[in-house]
Amino acid sequence: MIYCLTIMRVLPILGLLSSLLVACGEDGAAHARKVLRDTHAVEVRTLIHDDIERHLVGVKAAGARVVPGFLVADAAQRGSQMRTGLRLLTKPPRGIPQLIVSARTFTAAIEPSGVVLATDAKPEIDRMTGVDLAKQFTVVRDALAGKVGYAVDQFPAIEAGAEGSVSLLFAGPSVKGDSTVGAVLAGIPLWRLSQRLTKQLQLDHVAEKGVILWVYLLRGDKLHHFGTPPDLDSALPSAAERAAGLARSRGGFTGEFLQFGRWYAYGVVPLPRLGADIAALIVRADPV
Repeated sequence: MIYCLTIMRVLPILGLLSSLLVACGEDGAAHARKVLRDTHAVEVRTLIHDDIERHLVGVKAAGARVVPGFLVADAAQRGSQMRTGLRLLTKPPRGIPQLIVSARTFTAAIEPSGVVLATDAKPEIDRMTGVDLAKQFTVVRDALAGKVGYAVDQFPAIEAGAEGSVSLLFAGPSVKGDSTVGAVLAGIPLWRLSQRLTKQLQLDHVAEKGVILWVYLLRGDKLHHFGTPPDLDSALPSAAERAAGLARSRGGFTGEFLQFGRWYAYGVVPLPRLGADIAALIVRADPV
């Protein structure tokens, strides 16, 4: 029987990221870890930066576009017209480009009181209209004060014992003259953002025949993802292992594991633009 010793050491990744596990076997996942450090970490951070900047432009434009909807006198008609207007924001040919090509799952119009006037969801599945989101989210309060911004925050749970969705939120004010008459809020759940990052990396590296790439998002000790292989999920470092790795190297770290005869590399990459407790966990297996 062949035994394999795991050794811990530190290696640079983007000047900060470190490696915790040395390959057991011939080369292990040494090459995949190098690509994670030199390429994928940069790609994911760049995608996050670009998504943030694009959505800030989008919600600012959306806030300006829906100003007339907030000024409709009749409350029922105001809500109905706003729902239609929100849907048009994300549809070609006259929609806002930054919101048309987006992983967002909702767009909402918020009245000066902080209560949601309408969303772009069908009425039968809309659980947000009538909810006071200004009470929940600083980014909404800031938008109603005239400021465009973003934040990662968690919605209240809909059902007792459940967890509310953790989302990347973008908010922009609707201004008429010197007055803010409302705001627009758009959101991307972290599981959806994880999916978007995965698809983009897979597309960008499609020429590498047989490469496996997945991106998970971490917020604290919680892992956010969708559609990832269950066998891969179970092989990832635990919350305790991730915390230990980041304690050793605050800039992040890489590691590897052997599953079904194939080496996988993973890298935990902090994403400070999203928050101090948020990181990407990128997984790569080289072509066999």
